[in-house]
Amino acid sequence: MLLALVFVLPLLTGQVPQLGERFCPMHIPVFLCGYLCSAYWGLAVGFVGPLLRSLIVGVPAPLFPKGIAIAFELAAYGFMSGFLYKLLPKKRSNLYLSLIISMVAGRLVRAFVQLCCVGFDLTKFSFSAFGTVVVLNALPGIVIQLLLIPVLVSAVEKYKSRERR
Repeated sequence: MLLALVFVLPLLTGQVPQLGERFCPMHIPVFLCGYLCSAYWGLAVGFVGPLLRSLIVGVPAPLFPKGIAIAFELAAYGFMSGFLYKLLPKKRSNLYLSLIISMVAGRLVRAFVQLCCVGFDLTKFSFSAFGTVVVLNALPGIVIQLLLIPVLVSAVEKYKSRERR
């Protein structure tokens, strides 16, 4: 279901790449998969989702290097969110902490992969341009994730605990 959301949520941006870069709709189901399923499922959905979407729908384009870098970024989000959620005590503050650490880790992974894809040629990779696209332009999406994901994870966890009773 969460893999399907990787395909469906970006439709809300109307396939306008600039809106997708701002609101980061593929990130939400990947983070949720890490939190609710496991680090390994989060990694798998995060990696496979953008690649399949790029091959089937054509976005994110181009597949190389941007689509590959996004796949590694989302895989890092899914893995780190699930890993940290399992590792840290179940407190709301730790949910935010794991989300922020996962966001930073994923963006660092993406930068590294993009740099690898251009052969570590700094004339083809600009850290300032990368920071603008992946951090500054994505601020609306980051805020949405910080507001929405902890609420959704908490709601699902409360529902699960009620079902166990």
